[in-house]
Amino acid sequence: MVQKTPNIVGVAAGNENFSTLVAAVKAADLVATLSSDGPFTVFAPTNAAFEALPEGTVESLLKPENKMTLTSILTYHVVSGKVMAADVVKAIKENGGKYMVETVQGNKLTLSLDGDSVVLTDAKGGTATVAQADVAASNGVIHAIDAVVMPE
Repeated sequence: MVQKTPNIVGVAAGNENFSTLVAAVKAADLVATLSSDGPFTVFAPTNAAFEALPEGTVESLLKPENKMTLTSILTYHVVSGKVMAADVVKAIKENGGKYMVETVQGNKLTLSLDGDSVVLTDAKGGTATVAQADVAASNGVIHAIDAVVMPE
């Protein structure tokens, strides 16, 4: 029997390090979007990344009245297309050490290198480092990051 690779939501749901992200994706009604054909590249904050936010932030964002803000933050972590780590590193090196990507949310993330690690810099100057790259999904790829990046 051939084991089919789950989609992005399925992969995240199957990893306990992404339980907060999965709860947020459900609260923002993004399950169908991130389960669609894509392909997508998701810079997925780990539970520890969400826990590092100011106390009460996650609980507040999960409330129905904050769905638009939550959706904006989550889609800021998604890029159209399947971008593997080697492609990211190549693009950074070919563009003088920085590579801008447009997110599904509409704002840009700046990707750069710190040694061998890929670093994302958000619109507010906050940074996140890719902790685990190239987690395969049927409709794209997940790169686990150690912080939540924020749009403008």
